[in-house]
Amino acid sequence: MSSPQAPAPLLFYNARLIDPASGREARGGLVMQNGAIAELGDSVRPDDAPEGARVIDCAGDIVSPGLIDMQAFVGEPGAEHRETIASATHAAAAGGVTTLVSTAATLPPVDDPAVVDFVLRRARDTGRVRVAPMAALTRGREGKEIAEFGLLQQAGAVAFCDGARSVRNALVMRRALTYARDFDALVVHFAEDPDLGAGVMNEGEFAHRLGLSGAPREAEAIMLDRDLRLVALTGARYHSAIVTTTLSLDALRRAKDAGLAVTCGASINHLTLNENDIGDYRTFLKLRPPLRHEDERKALVGALSEGLIDVIVSDHDPQDVETKRLPFAEAEYGAIGVETMLAAGLRLVHSGDVTLTRLLDAMVTRPAAILGLPQGRLQKGAPADIVRFDPDAPFVVEPAALHSRCKNTPFDGALLQGLVKATVVAGDIVYEG
Repeated sequence: MSSPQAPAPLLFYNARLIDPASGREARGGLVMQNGAIAELGDSVRPDDAPEGARVIDCAGDIVSPGLIDMQAFVGEPGAEHRETIASATHAAAAGGVTTLVSTAATLPPVDDPAVVDFVLRRARDTGRVRVAPMAALTRGREGKEIAEFGLLQQAGAVAFCDGARSVRNALVMRRALTYARDFDALVVHFAEDPDLGAGVMNEGEFAHRLGLSGAPREAEAIMLDRDLRLVALTGARYHSAIVTTTLSLDALRRAKDAGLAVTCGASINHLTLNENDIGDYRTFLKLRPPLRHEDERKALVGALSEGLIDVIVSDHDPQDVETKRLPFAEAEYGAIGVETMLAAGLRLVHSGDVTLTRLLDAMVTRPAAILGLPQGRLQKGAPADIVRFDPDAPFVVEPAALHSRCKNTPFDGALLQGLVKATVVAGDIVYEG
């Protein structure tokens, strides 16, 4: 992250400024000083630079608030062979992400205030971007006894989630939601019936042709339906971590129309890839939830465009070679994604399916609002967490060039558009492309 001493002032000019929070877009520049945005707009000129400032001509590139990724595995503690906070935040900075929300799926799990403190200290000492830890929803992520939300929240946890594990017991889930409501805490849940969803890819014709066991859409929908009924019962704030089916979208639409405090996310993988991309048993595309049929992917994109889907996450989940170079049914789930999330999302913009402002809203503004973070605004006085990128610049994804410790990208060899030129955290440049 930024150094202890205040960074030198920065001035960006000749930029296309986009603030997804207000929907405003304009040509101009901005001045960053003392970790905040000091000035912005078309009146900002190089001559206005504060003493000692670094002045950068953005050459018409987009400048927006930095991305906030609501779901990423950072490796520490316990899985440093897969990822470290240093490598995860380097990858994040290279992808324009200025805040990583880390999952609780570590060893030991983030179910104790001391572990929250450890993650925050490691992020302060070795990280390039902000790390906001989620804590476990239940002790040991075992789904049996709820965690100490109050103490974990005091330690710095921003939300509560058991990672890619569902709480099977409805009574435990009800207690967790009731307890969270009393602390105004956010419950983030991975909705999937673990028995029904035990297949290794999406259930359907393609799975049959590959000879692989399938997980039906209903595995997600049944658990989500249960959760939403418990939210109505308790009045808690609830976020469905990743939705992938029209069944889930229908349930969420009804819940939102009923005024429940529910939000949801979709991973960049499910928005831009489908089950056919698995092709000849490509294990880098073995994900949980599984990639769905193309019709489901299109429905997700439509729901994102209209705002039913609130946020886009990378679902960054590094897996080493030993766990991925196996027969498909035996390989681990997961793919890296934090570094390519923006460029992959821009596919939806270039295709005309989603506007750029809505894409940034889902990657910046909505995550900040849901988590109660001060970032995510391109406004005077807001934290100077900024990304500069060229949305049209093409590049080929080369796994060896990515900054994550593991290289299990589903976009291996893909041609993407959207090159990050600079990432700024608290007024300090943490990455320059």
